Amino acid sequence: MGIALFDLDNTLIAGDSDYLWGCFLVEQGIVDGAAYEQANQRFYDQYKVGELDIHEFLDFQLRPLALHPMAQLHAWRTQYIEEKIRPILLQPAQALIERHRQQGDTLVIITATNRFITEPIAGLYGIEHLLATEPELRDGRYTGGVAGTPCFQDGKVTVLEQWLATQGETLDDSCFYSDSHNDLPLLARVQKPTAVDPDEILQTHAEKHGWPIISLR
Repeated sequence: MGIALFDLDNTLIAGDSDYLWGCFLVEQGIVDGAAYEQANQRFYDQYKVGELDIHEFLDFQLRPLALHPMAQLHAWRTQYIEEKIRPILLQPAQALIERHRQQGDTLVIITATNRFITEPIAGLYGIEHLLATEPELRDGRYTGGVAGTPCFQDGKVTVLEQWLATQGETLDDSCFYSDSHNDLPLLARVQKPTAVDPDEILQTHAEKHGWPIISLR
């Protein structure tokens, strides 16, 4: 028994939940359409080539959460999950998760996308442990800020190490599945890294280092 770590976006789901949330906000008229859509695409493009400023992005991404009461946010999120996420769940991903569950592994989704968006997605896959970027809460409302370390690139390693310490766990028998070269810091730390439908940079790195490369599509 060990720890099975899963990236979320473009790994367990056939799309990016952060980007799709932005698209949803535009479609529903919740944000200024043209300007928000342009910024959303710009940040996504920067992420894909490894040039994303995570703090600049989170200022953009978390701002709408601070502008609305929690009940309204949850109502929008429920609609978003049904319209944007359920259609891109992957049956092979569920089968992979179940295989690790049957082996008795501790299942963890670890994602740069914030908890507000990703918590219900983890629930759809039946995964209890979610390590994500944490939006700051104050008096029952989001502030638009971040609590703690953003769970991105080296920050994923930091967040995971903090969690392992609280759980009394180690990475002695660990695996991590990811599609993105942004996850190379964590992929390099686990015992069994696996590239899943990888981007070009991760594909090259995985081939060079003899890592398994799989597809869940």
